[in-house]
Amino acid sequence: MCIAVFIWNSHPLYPFLLLLNRDEYHNRYVCIYLCCHHFSLFCPTRALGWWEDGEIVGGRDGEAGGTWLACTRAGKLAFLTNVREIRPSTSLLKSSRGHLPLRFFKVCVCVCVCSFNCCFSLFCPVSQQIRSSTIYYNSCVVDILQSEKSPEEFAEELVGEVDQYNGFNLIAADLRSMSMVYITNRPKDDGLSVAQVSPGIHVLSNAKLDTPWPKAERLRHSFEEVMRKYCEAEISMEDITEKLMNDTTKDDESKLPHIYPPEFEYLLSSIFVEAADTPLGRYGTRSTSGVVLRRSGEISFYERNLEGDSWKEQTRVMTYAFTPTNVNVLNQEMRCKCIAAGNNC
Repeated sequence: MCIAVFIWNSHPLYPFLLLLNRDEYHNRYVCIYLCCHHFSLFCPTRALGWWEDGEIVGGRDGEAGGTWLACTRAGKLAFLTNVREIRPSTSLLKSSRGHLPLRFFKVCVCVCVCSFNCCFSLFCPVSQQIRSSTIYYNSCVVDILQSEKSPEEFAEELVGEVDQYNGFNLIAADLRSMSMVYITNRPKDDGLSVAQVSPGIHVLSNAKLDTPWPKAERLRHSFEEVMRKYCEAEISMEDITEKLMNDTTKDDESKLPHIYPPEFEYLLSSIFVEAADTPLGRYGTRSTSGVVLRRSGEISFYERNLEGDSWKEQTRVMTYAFTPTNVNVLNQEMRCKCIAAGNNC
């Protein structure tokens, strides 16, 4: 379970700004299959950092190898949340939702036959792609191809694959062209739902985009207040994440969605989920991330993540060789009035 709030293409200084809390079990592990042998070992979630290919920056899920939030040097960004639902036993056989951002970024991760005669491929649609890099892993050669698909084209690619994943909400954006789509495979009967994200402030929790769950509305209102304050001023990501994403206010039971057992839903009803023991292990917020894109093309990542019993802070800054295009050009006075009114202008 996660929650995110972001402003898109409607701020005079920041075309995009995102805050996201990631909640997970503390005992996640990674399963490795190599040459028909199965190994299980604990591999904690990797904190914010550059991936091995030097093209992706973000966190990495230690269990499945995917990500919940990441960006590429080419200006592609994606983040996702799970859908809160009761999952059948067959859900364990589904593909990892954390691979969806990687599919948007990279078209193919292919490993050639190595000296142990093992061969595997994660995903290989190869049209409209160019080679980005080659990585050598032991005696295998991994060719990574950068995707040239727009967010809309990527969404079209997923249409026939909705049943391969458990419920997800995915935001895919190209920060060069300032195009962003929201993709979800819930409700099941609707197949894949794709929508352009309108300029303004949005909240994504574990239901559809902008579903007014109480904690989502609390976060929206707090975020609007901060955006009004920083309409013409430099934003401190450390300050706003501390102020907005550490809120432990919980909801009255009558306001809960009533999908999970009441005690677990009560735990999940705060923006910041305090660590607690559950039947499946210790659970709570493990990281808080912030991303801000400036009109100059500079994008900054900020993250606080839990390592053991202590919180660590990290910052990564990228300066792109492009200026975002298709940015809304309402004058600053009008834009500040829109933010102050809470409107999607």
